[in-house]
This record gives sequence, C-alpha cells and structure tokens, in this order.
Amino acid sequence: MTTPSRHPVAFEFFLEISVIDQLASTEMERVLPEGVSMASFGLLNHLVARGGTESPARLARALQVSKGAVTALLKRLEARGLVHLSQDPRDGRAKIIALTPEGRRRRDEAVAALDPLLETFLAALPAPDLAAALPLLRRVRLELNRRRQGG
Repeated sequence: MTTPSRHPVAFEFFLEISVIDQLASTEMERVLPEGVSMASFGLLNHLVARGGTESPARLARALQVSKGAVTALLKRLEARGLVHLSQDPRDGRAKIIALTPEGRRRRDEAVAALDPLLETFLAALPAPDLAAALPLLRRVRLELNRRRQGG
C-alpha cells in the first residue's frame, strides 16, 4: 500500500487496527443475544471489569463516548433491569451505576454466545499466535490511553 504519510508503517498499523475493529464488531454483533448491542455489551463488560460499579462520567471517558450517549444507553439498560442508577453517597449531585444480577447474567450470556465465533476464529489463528500479539497491543492501548489523558 502506498500512502502520502511520512510514517507509512505506523499509518498502515493503525489502519489495520481500524479495519479489524469494524470487522470484529460486525461479526460479534451478529452473534450477540437479542437486545445486546456492542455498545451495551461494552458497557456491561466494563462494569464487570470495574467490580460492578462506576460513575456515568467515568463510563463515558472509558467508552470514549459523550456523557449524553452514556446517559441514553444507561436509561435503556436500567429500563431492562440490567443496571441500577443511584445517588453517589459521597456526592449527592453525582450518580453511581451498579450492575444488577440480571445485567451480569446477560453479559455472561453474551460472552457465551461469542464462544462459537471465537472457536472458528481460533481454527484459523491459533491461541499462541494471538497471545504473542497481546503484549504489543497492550502497549499500543496504554500509549493511546496516556495520550488521551494528556500524559
């Protein structure tokens, strides 16, 4: 591929990541349980990783979306009983989002629904190959996170 960029390797690297993200999201969305979008799966997955609770502002930053987008998604998830919104006991103006048992169950159901897709993927790209790529991907993520936070 030829590119006018002065940094063709970096350009192609990030372009590949972008295309992979689009393709993977499309594949995953196709097999997620009904009513679980990639956005809701990402939010539920983030809550699981954070121990089940988070503030809306931190969720918006973590998911790289606006506070309005997180608020709209949280309202839909709360209406379905997947999260519970309450006042932050340390700051009455702020909210805390808590994953409900049903939210955890739906997230786990979504992870299970992805297993057949992952099995077919592992047939083409064995786990040791994917594991070998993880350190570089983590370094890229950490660097992008550092830059996002102004570091």
